[in-house]
Amino acid sequence: MTALSPQGEPEAGDPRMLMLGKGWFPDEVGGLDRYFRDLLEHLPEARGIVIGEARSAPARVRGVCAHDRPLASRLLAFWTAAQRAAGATDVVDAHFALYALLALRVGRLRRTPVVLHFQGPWADENVAAGDRSAMRQGARRLLERATYARADQAIVLTSAFRQVLVERYGVLPWKIHVEPPGVDLGRFSLGSIADAREHLGLTGDAFVAVSVRRLVPRMGLDILLDAWKGALERLPRDSTLLLVGDGPLREGLAARIAQLGLEDSVRLLGRIADDDLLEIYRAADVGVVPTLEHEGFGLVVIEAAACGTPSIVTAVGGLPEAVAGLDPSLVIPPSDASALADRLVHARADRPDRAACRAHAEGFDWSAVTARHRSIARRASGADAADERLKVVYLDHVARMSGGEIALLRLLPHLHDVHAHVILAEDGPLVEQLHLAGISSEVMAFGMVARDLRKEDVGLGGISPGVAAATAAYILRLAWRLRRLRPDLVHANSLKSGIYGSAAARLAQVPMIWHVRDRIAPDYLPRPAIRLVRAATRHLASAVVANSATTMATLGPHTNMRVQHAVVPDAIGPVRQRIRESGGPTRYGVVGRLAPWKGQDLFLRAFARAFPGGSERAVVIGGALFGEDDYARSLPTLAASLGIAERVEFRGHRADVWHELSRLDVLVHTSISPEPFGQVILEGMVAGIPVIAARAGGPAEILEHLRTGLLYKPNDAGALAESMLSLLDEQLRERLRAAAREDVRRYEPAIVAAEIQQLYRAVTSR
Repeated sequence: MTALSPQGEPEAGDPRMLMLGKGWFPDEVGGLDRYFRDLLEHLPEARGIVIGEARSAPARVRGVCAHDRPLASRLLAFWTAAQRAAGATDVVDAHFALYALLALRVGRLRRTPVVLHFQGPWADENVAAGDRSAMRQGARRLLERATYARADQAIVLTSAFRQVLVERYGVLPWKIHVEPPGVDLGRFSLGSIADAREHLGLTGDAFVAVSVRRLVPRMGLDILLDAWKGALERLPRDSTLLLVGDGPLREGLAARIAQLGLEDSVRLLGRIADDDLLEIYRAADVGVVPTLEHEGFGLVVIEAAACGTPSIVTAVGGLPEAVAGLDPSLVIPPSDASALADRLVHARADRPDRAACRAHAEGFDWSAVTARHRSIARRASGADAADERLKVVYLDHVARMSGGEIALLRLLPHLHDVHAHVILAEDGPLVEQLHLAGISSEVMAFGMVARDLRKEDVGLGGISPGVAAATAAYILRLAWRLRRLRPDLVHANSLKSGIYGSAAARLAQVPMIWHVRDRIAPDYLPRPAIRLVRAATRHLASAVVANSATTMATLGPHTNMRVQHAVVPDAIGPVRQRIRESGGPTRYGVVGRLAPWKGQDLFLRAFARAFPGGSERAVVIGGALFGEDDYARSLPTLAASLGIAERVEFRGHRADVWHELSRLDVLVHTSISPEPFGQVILEGMVAGIPVIAARAGGPAEILEHLRTGLLYKPNDAGALAESMLSLLDEQLRERLRAAAREDVRRYEPAIVAAEIQQLYRAVTSR
């Protein structure tokens, strides 16, 4: 990264930068215009060109033409100004595709290195604003693609928009940097809540919410009004919602406020002075950003946080990333007035405090943001060395949060020598989790019939012609994509992605590592599938990684094989403290997706045998992820037939596994077929919970009987019941807990990541 002088000025050797914008804030009030101005003001070496008078701009910014002139006039004036500035330019920093395209493609700047900023799909935003012309949308999309194709480096504000730039506009992920915007921490600052409320005429103990938005349909303000109407029934009578901003929906929103009878509790303030905006942020208990689509980041979230106010946001675009690390419960589904109303009500008592909000905002200081921008400009110009990290594409056929996907998510942030990009065959929860982790991803959809083919459906005659054709087509698409991406290595993370990924990687002539997380054995796969997997790993994979020695043994003779365990998240780092009340009933829990081979029915039978009466409790945590709904529905019926229904709690699928583990005294692992590894066992060890597991497969490799856990005879309800009974002994529980928490250190991310990267280097050096 380029060093800065104590005053934050550029040093000798930094490239001369020409910034191409759209308009000058506040003459133009869009988020792009404001970001352009803030960035330019923090880059004193940069010059800029915008459309409009730019009345308050410094001398190094040139405003050309007027916004109401014909498009041809604006484009010509912009291009002419860019040609005049070309001689003193080392790097172009372009922010708006429409005005930048001609300057980047024709004339003196056509060979100048380019850093391109992407703040949203311009073509799609026009559709969201009401332009339904397919011809205009197509023309805008082509114009954007032609502009972004000039990028030597690209900057997006969030990982969500990085995915859009990769999928929709074909920019290589290796060129893209996720750089959130900065905030002026001197201006947006903590202040007196009482003074702010007095300035605005609000009572001191009122509940106050604020939404600072352009008044356009995609901002979701009509949903906010409906939610406010529902929340008022549970909020104090003097609660107030402040709507700040202007736009074409103003009259319609005013009518909607009257229709809902909200005139006494909603203030439609329009555009306001900057000083008043500060007072509004400080006066509010909570901000609300209810966007429906196309939200690049949501700078208002950080501005409000800098003033001590948290924001409730929808799970749209980069908004979840804007509050990541502050409080995940601030994120709600879009278009859900009921969920928003509930979160508004809960925000009275359940929200981050002012100090936490300010600390969160301080991570977006402009000095650090501009330093990173200078570094990107230097890389684009060739002044800094190219990124030497290995470019690795990871493949997975699902985006559901199952064991292999969780393991991948935990591993990737620790591969510091790797530039990772994940290609998923479906959309799903894993995509958002990758965004929050800052990991590049794209969805390249695979037909559901082939993607969700059950292993039981692979018979002696192989797969159906339709599935075979769909798989072959996907392999060709993926091979073409890999040729375009030109990675150093492909890493398949699942069994199905290994099958199609190994063929695609061979066609693309890219080395490929197959991570096998399933036992390739008759009790798990049909024999035709076993033959296929063993042949593919032997002849198509450059190397094979297995999650346990048990899994590796099922692959048969093979060269270049390695056992590589899963990863626990910062293993001995901060884990939620156990919250069970002292003296309460002993709670035995099983955690995992509900499936017959996972043995939740065995758990219930053993629990009923061990504790036919008494205060002990059984907890079943997990949901049916891959079509095992009939099995899931059978478990409460089984509990009733065993006479334990009142002492069994079915928690369903839970995202926060640590909270669930913190409520348990004993974790039970009950797979009736040998488990390939057993990642939840590691989670229990980290959380300080004694673990019982079958003496087979991966669990038998992880646990040492009577030292770090208890092992019982597989699929034996009587043996499992005896183990459960033995752990009523608090001293035994404590001894197992302490030893396990120490032993689990060998699975820490840094250790596992170092081994994986060593394998990568070995494979790519051949």
